[in-house]
Amino acid sequence: MNLLDALKSWPLYLLPHHFISRQVFRLTRITCPTVVPHAIRLFSKIFKVNLTEAVNSDPASYPTFNAFFTRPLQAELRPIAKGTQVLVSPVDGRISQMGRIEAGRIFQAKGHEYSALELLGGDEARSAPFLNGQFMTIYLSPRDYHRIHMPLNGTLIEQVYVPGRLFSVAGHTARTIPRLFARNERVVAIFDTEFGKLAMILVGAINVAAIETVWDGLVTPPQGWGVKRQVFPDITLSKGTEMGRFNMGSTVILLLEQPHIVWEKTLGADVALKLGQALADLKA
Repeated sequence: MNLLDALKSWPLYLLPHHFISRQVFRLTRITCPTVVPHAIRLFSKIFKVNLTEAVNSDPASYPTFNAFFTRPLQAELRPIAKGTQVLVSPVDGRISQMGRIEAGRIFQAKGHEYSALELLGGDEARSAPFLNGQFMTIYLSPRDYHRIHMPLNGTLIEQVYVPGRLFSVAGHTARTIPRLFARNERVVAIFDTEFGKLAMILVGAINVAAIETVWDGLVTPPQGWGVKRQVFPDITLSKGTEMGRFNMGSTVILLLEQPHIVWEKTLGADVALKLGQALADLKA
């Protein structure tokens, strides 16, 4: 274990994750035209946000910091790779890990793995299609676009809220905190696609004060505790369509039922991605 990673990660065990994140939730929704634009400019400078890609590039055009953080981009800057068999990136971000799911085990980092079963809320029937499938974990930094789009055409089967901690999901925590993504609060969306089941797991993290889906609105902060399963009939979304969004940076994990995927040769851990970029060629 890297000593620096450990020193940065261990104090997170002591923090009141949910309390901090709920305060961030409130702060990012304050309307104050004299303060909000300055906060946006400062944040953009620190994290090197490219505001010229946004539909609205003027910081003064956003009523709240959250409106800026979930800003839409100019659609022509993120073309969606064509072909019904082409899996595309659902976000702007950076690959943390990717590859085969081995007998239900998913690689997190050297020395760390977790199970598809626990990631998906502990339901064996839900996790069964993915036990020997493929996965990709994508980290979104604070400067990234935070709307999440469909990587394939899909029909929603179920949405599952899974409670948990809100550890940071940065590289140092992935390398040091066991079962990180299966411990954090998350929203799971399971879809039927032409190429088998697809799971999209939206993982919360400290300061990620809200996760939304387009069919259910605000899912976190949660109303009550415990795993919550919901079914929304007749939700079919096309590839490239928005399916949800984060407030602040976090992680999206894709699980695919299909075991045989031809990933793009340029992809691997720590490779940057853009929304709509081709990830793999799928075979029906």
